[in-house]
Amino acid sequence: MIDQFIPEHHIQKHILGVLMHMKYARFRDMRPPKVDTNLYTYHLNILKKRGFVIKTDDGYCLGREGLSYVDRVSIKSLKIRTQPKIITMIVVQNANGDVLLQRRTKQPHVDTWTLPYGKLHIDDESVLAAAQREVREKLAVDKLPLTHAGDCYIRVLVGKEILSSTLAHVFYGETDEVVAGRELVWARPHRLADYDLAPAVEQIVARTFFRDPFFFEEFVAELNEVIERRDYDN
Repeated sequence: MIDQFIPEHHIQKHILGVLMHMKYARFRDMRPPKVDTNLYTYHLNILKKRGFVIKTDDGYCLGREGLSYVDRVSIKSLKIRTQPKIITMIVVQNANGDVLLQRRTKQPHVDTWTLPYGKLHIDDESVLAAAQREVREKLAVDKLPLTHAGDCYIRVLVGKEILSSTLAHVFYGETDEVVAGRELVWARPHRLADYDLAPAVEQIVARTFFRDPFFFEEFVAELNEVIERRDYDN
């Protein structure tokens, strides 16, 4: 199991807060006021050992882990912010015009039907490469020409609370190679409403079928029902 270290001590946060706004800093620049030197040095060494801070000829600066950390935290509180999930989502059609649906096997929205999708990995070479990886992993298709049809931002609410927020890069492809089963089904486009769909699926399919050069839309959904849509067409 990976030991993911998150700086929590106020001295560590102070050091990182200083380096967040400086390319290099001197030893004394990062020391919090009225903090014992030995205690300060102890926490600085922890950050150095963990790769958050490195010492160079020019002074102290953020290491790779430190740069990644400050990119994800609030400037004021230095607490890690919850970030939207970024995924690729693929609208796949066969020669009969059917649309491929994938069963969700985990919460939220377990046992609903969605479009084949997957999270972007930080080491994916590109968004297209991420989509092609999902095609191989989820659909067992080695090569499927894909077109980046558009993007959409989906927020799901429970009352006034945000359950999830997702930025989806939507791709379109055509194939007859996918074999339907328990987790994958081919559905007639005009019968999508017969399925228990995850948020925004029907709207994304419809928008992809417009074949515009590119689209961007935002959806706000209350559980499984889209309650608001804002269009930003390019």
